[in-house]
Amino acid sequence: MRKISTYIMLVVGLVTALSCTEEKIVDDVQATVGRGLVLRTVANLSTTYNLLDPSSTFGVTLEAQDEENGGLLSEVRVFAQFVDNTIENDNNESSAETLVVTLPTSAFSTGPFGFPRADLVVTLNEALTSTGTDFSTVDGGDAISFRLEALLTDGRVFTNNAAGTVANGSFFSSPFAYSAGINCIPVTPVTGDYQLDMTDTFGDGWDGAFITVNIDGTTTDYTIAAGGAASFTISVPAGTTELVFTYTPGNFEAEHLFVLLAPSGEVAAAGGPGPTPGEIVLNICS
Repeated sequence: MRKISTYIMLVVGLVTALSCTEEKIVDDVQATVGRGLVLRTVANLSTTYNLLDPSSTFGVTLEAQDEENGGLLSEVRVFAQFVDNTIENDNNESSAETLVVTLPTSAFSTGPFGFPRADLVVTLNEALTSTGTDFSTVDGGDAISFRLEALLTDGRVFTNNAAGTVANGSFFSSPFAYSAGINCIPVTPVTGDYQLDMTDTFGDGWDGAFITVNIDGTTTDYTIAAGGAASFTISVPAGTTELVFTYTPGNFEAEHLFVLLAPSGEVAAAGGPGPTPGEIVLNICS
């Protein structure tokens, strides 16, 4: 009964909010494209770096939209900053923001809707080298922060703090800023005993959600059938060539959390409330 009532209230609230703001959103979109440029994120090509592979990439597909179908775009400047999230002994190794690459208009081609599109791809090696970051100071859990500037032919510049973005970029998915996490993603499976700790904050099970573990083609599903917690030991034998953890969502995702400990004892992955569906990216540095 608790979950049915909550669901009904959420639906009613959402419908009311949408009906009240729909006209305003349309007006904002029209006004924004008329006075500047939106740099829309069409697709995420790669969002996580692998510290064990310097050639791993961050990538997005961009689309420029303005009152002249992208004709106002002059170039896109891409800035990067190394963010030290694993500070030890108060020694913060975060870098200053530096220019990594510039995308000229020649890097863009006409997309299916008539607007210029281009792929922005930056390797981990390029990002760390450009920011002057030593590989030895980087650890799993750190990140590369990207900020984009769109330069128009009349000299105006739009970026993540520009007034020209719609609702802070949310309507067009035009953030002008991205963060690429750095993980130690094993090239080959790390064998041994993993510990999977699962939590449901309401205490009534995972509502249809589960984590699937694939070991060389043999899959096993793990969930909380009832109650607020469950813990499992997952043994990965020596010689394993394929190891994949996948999260499948259920209902009331805000109640679901998990922590996966690697055989080394470090946190290999964690999710929730509301874990991201799909393959779980591992971070095993030890």
